[in-house]
Amino acid sequence: MTAKHSASLSDAFERALDVILARVSASAESATPSLAVAYSGGLDSSVLLDLAQRYAAARGVILFAFHIHHGISSNADTWQAHCERECMRLGIRFDARRVALSERSRHGLEQAARLGRYAALGELCRHHRVRLLLTAHHLDDQAETILLQLLRGCGVAGMSGMEIVNSAPDLLGDPNLLVARPFLDIARAELERFAAACAIDYVEDESNADPRYARNALRHHVMPELARYFPGYQLRFARSAQHAQSAHRLLDEMAESDLAKCRDGEGVNLDRLKAFSHDRIDNLLRYWLASCGVRMPSTSWLGEMRSQLFEAREDAQLCVSHPDCHIRRHRNKVFVTPRMGQVPPQASSLSFRWQGEDWMDFRDYRGRLHFEPAEDGIDAEWLAAQDLVLGYRRGGEMLKPARNRPTRSLKHHYQALDIPAWERLRLPLVYTVAGQLLFAAGIGLNWRDLQAGDGRRIRMRWEAIDF
Repeated sequence: MTAKHSASLSDAFERALDVILARVSASAESATPSLAVAYSGGLDSSVLLDLAQRYAAARGVILFAFHIHHGISSNADTWQAHCERECMRLGIRFDARRVALSERSRHGLEQAARLGRYAALGELCRHHRVRLLLTAHHLDDQAETILLQLLRGCGVAGMSGMEIVNSAPDLLGDPNLLVARPFLDIARAELERFAAACAIDYVEDESNADPRYARNALRHHVMPELARYFPGYQLRFARSAQHAQSAHRLLDEMAESDLAKCRDGEGVNLDRLKAFSHDRIDNLLRYWLASCGVRMPSTSWLGEMRSQLFEAREDAQLCVSHPDCHIRRHRNKVFVTPRMGQVPPQASSLSFRWQGEDWMDFRDYRGRLHFEPAEDGIDAEWLAAQDLVLGYRRGGEMLKPARNRPTRSLKHHYQALDIPAWERLRLPLVYTVAGQLLFAAGIGLNWRDLQAGDGRRIRMRWEAIDF
């Protein structure tokens, strides 16, 4: 590569990063955020590190390099040492994390390494208070990603490929962190020529030549044939990705509008949802699930869920399971609920004494019991003298929710308060050791036989926590 071509790549990188930083700064408090490079030590990330170092030095930007040690290769220690030396030579702040991978199957190992890598990168960004992470994905990576997604039968989102900058909370574990790809319009061949011309030292990962991994099979066997018969196919794939991204944005705008029309409190009204076509319903449900942080389900799973929501009996306790959540129906509304651990149906009652604490944690019941001052409440002195019991419903409990309200069954109160059946199972009760019901989570104090007194009074409140 001539000096002219080297300058051309540097100029292209600077223009791309200027665009990225302008977009980031528009939504950030500081105009010039710190930068971090995901630095594996390979050719692509080494070129990225070199160009990022020049960019940061010229503008006074703080630059970090983050390396992830997977421990898969026998050379992993050597690679980390190389990365640390290069950063020391360039005057770049360096940090590394080790990732332990438990999944050893061929397909599972590749995905586990990816998830572990991004999770560790997210931790490093938070630790060093860096909001923007640069990765070395380039034009050829974009083409491979799109082709892989097509081979998996993806939809418009998959065909969109990678964006130049986006958040990835499911990978990095934080919606405030951004991933940027300043090489996304640059072919790998240009990076190779730049590395040779600038004598950039890098490591070779032997796994990149292993055709058992899907991406390597495409890179070494399929892509060369595409290039032979369809020169410049990468640019055309990139254009297709841009078209798909535009279509995906339009679909999201429609879904956002449709969801607003169907919203009913925390749920979605099924009667309003039924007014849309199946395609529009699925688009809304995908958007809603994504906004709840739920991984995208398959088309078949989504179709089955839609059928159950609309066709199950009205009194059915409908629950559709997803790895990230439960989809439930209650009174003609659908809810996305956390997939918390199952509460034992016959959980043992827990004895306790209140000694003036503001709250008490009950991990077996996955919640916190608060004790708050209140004009209307239980006499604090009397309460502190009682042996108390936390437990679930035994059947037949009656509760008076206020001095001027009648005594009714807990089931009646739950129904009146529109508390779904699945939530009732997790709502504990507080009794005296003699069996007197004092409090029902989700309803409140039991005013029947409530102790009188002239001193400080206390009200209880239950907070569900997934410890």
